[in-house]
Amino acid sequence: MHRLLTILLLCALGNAQTPPPAPTSAPAQPATNLNDSDNARKARTVLDTAVQSLGGEPYLTYENRKEEGRYYPLYHGRTNSTGIPYNYYLEYPDRDRFEVIHTKDIFLIEGQVGNVKVKNKFDIVQIFNGDKGYETTYKGTAAVEPLDLENHIRRRQHSLEWLFRKWIRDPNIALFYDGVKVVNGKETEGVTLLNSQNDSVSVFLDQNSHYPIKISYSWRDLKDKQKNVEEEVYDNYKLVQGIWTAHSITRYYNGETSQQRFVNTASYNQKLPDSMFEAEVTYDPKVPLKKR
Repeated sequence: MHRLLTILLLCALGNAQTPPPAPTSAPAQPATNLNDSDNARKARTVLDTAVQSLGGEPYLTYENRKEEGRYYPLYHGRTNSTGIPYNYYLEYPDRDRFEVIHTKDIFLIEGQVGNVKVKNKFDIVQIFNGDKGYETTYKGTAAVEPLDLENHIRRRQHSLEWLFRKWIRDPNIALFYDGVKVVNGKETEGVTLLNSQNDSVSVFLDQNSHYPIKISYSWRDLKDKQKNVEEEVYDNYKLVQGIWTAHSITRYYNGETSQQRFVNTASYNQKLPDSMFEAEVTYDPKVPLKKR
């Protein structure tokens, strides 16, 4: 009897120590594709068509652009200016130079080319290079105000160049086809691009030519928590060195016209020296100049 109990006990202990069979693992799930939908594929097709219409590879690979034209600063949608001659140089991805020339006494609104009375031939030059900004007047060269620099970088990051050469190449960007809308008197197809930081930009493309008609994006002011909307409208496209280039650019801020540029001539891939986008601070505008 004792021997039988011992055998039964050993069998029970053996069964208790036997590990249970490993559970069958669930098949691995494929990574979610942000743009695996008919809507997103339609958005991608519209964007790709726009790139080809603008010039294709020459548009995607140009190194720099130069503009000459007339600039109209506006306040509450109005201007007293007859147009200020300007030169504009843009070197992709993050360098540009804006020159306002031959002016006498002008008032220029936020974020454009400053708010300065000028007195000589080379009136105002603004340079933005990466995360730095400079403004040169007859007084010398000063660092751009932090708020102006922040606004400029925001516009750069939502520009057409960045949209078509950075945003649409990012695998983490979600695309949304917004359908047909009338913008600036033209029937357009809208596409919204949303990045992983919940930042978005919408572009509206002419249904016939497929050129960009407008871009729009919004941001919230950290101080007053108010939402601001910035837009640019493009018109009068002309073929320049194989690239269809807008010769009329109008900027809006919260629904009001804030700036217009009318391009007389444009060119691409010029030999621009690095010195054009470099500057050195020579004075602080917050410190009064000493009288001589």
